[in-house]
Amino acid sequence: MKIIRYRDTSGAIHHGCQHDGKATRIIGDIYGDFSDTGEVADVAKLLMPIAPVDILCIGLNYAFHAKEGGHEMPEFPVLFMKNVGAAQNPGDPIVIPKALKCETVDFECELAVVIGKECHNVSQADALGHVLGYTCAQDVSERHWQMNGGGGQWCRGKTFATFCPLGPCLVTTDEIADPNNLKIKTTVNGEVMQDWNTNDMIFKVPRLIEFLSAGTRLLPGTIILTGTPHGVGAARNPPVYLKDGDDVTISIEGIGDLRNPVIAET
Repeated sequence: MKIIRYRDTSGAIHHGCQHDGKATRIIGDIYGDFSDTGEVADVAKLLMPIAPVDILCIGLNYAFHAKEGGHEMPEFPVLFMKNVGAAQNPGDPIVIPKALKCETVDFECELAVVIGKECHNVSQADALGHVLGYTCAQDVSERHWQMNGGGGQWCRGKTFATFCPLGPCLVTTDEIADPNNLKIKTTVNGEVMQDWNTNDMIFKVPRLIEFLSAGTRLLPGTIILTGTPHGVGAARNPPVYLKDGDDVTISIEGIGDLRNPVIAET
C-alpha cells in the first residue's frame, strides 16, 4: 500500500491510499488498525506522509560515499539527529536561512525507514517487523555549520527548518521486500548528481534498527534516515551547492519522486 497524508479543503488532515490517478481516504490509527474506505480523498494539499516524533540519521553509511570523503569505514553506525521542525512537505521549498550565513547547502538523497511499532532491544531477525514502511528523504546539509560551526557535532548544520523533506508517500513493507536493493537518485535542475543503489549501505536496515533500539525505545513515528550515496555537492570539483531558484528531486525505486524547490529566506 502507498500511504499519503493530506489536508482537505476544510483544513482537516487525513491519511489516504494512493492509487493510479487518485487517492482514497483511510480511517483508523495508521500505527494500529486502519482501513481504506474506498471513498475518493479530497486532497487539497499533499503533506509529508508521517509527522515524525524523532528523526534519527546515519552518516557515512554508503561505502563509496565514505571513500569520496576520505573516511575510514565506521566500526558502528554514525548517529546524529535532526529537529522534527526540520521536516518539510513534498513540493514545499527548502529555505536557505539568513539568520546564520549559509553558502554551502548540500543535497543528500536518503531512504527513510518509518517505525510503526515500538521497538526496544530488537534483533536484526525481528527488526523489519517493527517497520511501517519506507519513504524518500533529503538530508539537506549546510556544510560550514556541519563541519566548522557546530562544536564538533553535525546537528547544527543538519537541522535548519525545511532541511528534511519527506515523501511523496509511504510504501508499506509488503511492497518492498528488501530495502537494501533499491535504486536511489538525486537530480538538481534536471542534472543527475547521485545515482546508486541502497545495496551499498555499510550497515543494512535491520542492523541499523538493532543498533538504534539497543537500550533505547524507538516509538511509532520515528524516522530513520539511512545515509546517502556518493556524489554529494561538497565532494565535487568544483563543489556544487544549492542556491535560490534550484529544483531538487529525490527518486527511489518503488516509492516515487520527492521534489522541492530551493529559495533564499526573505
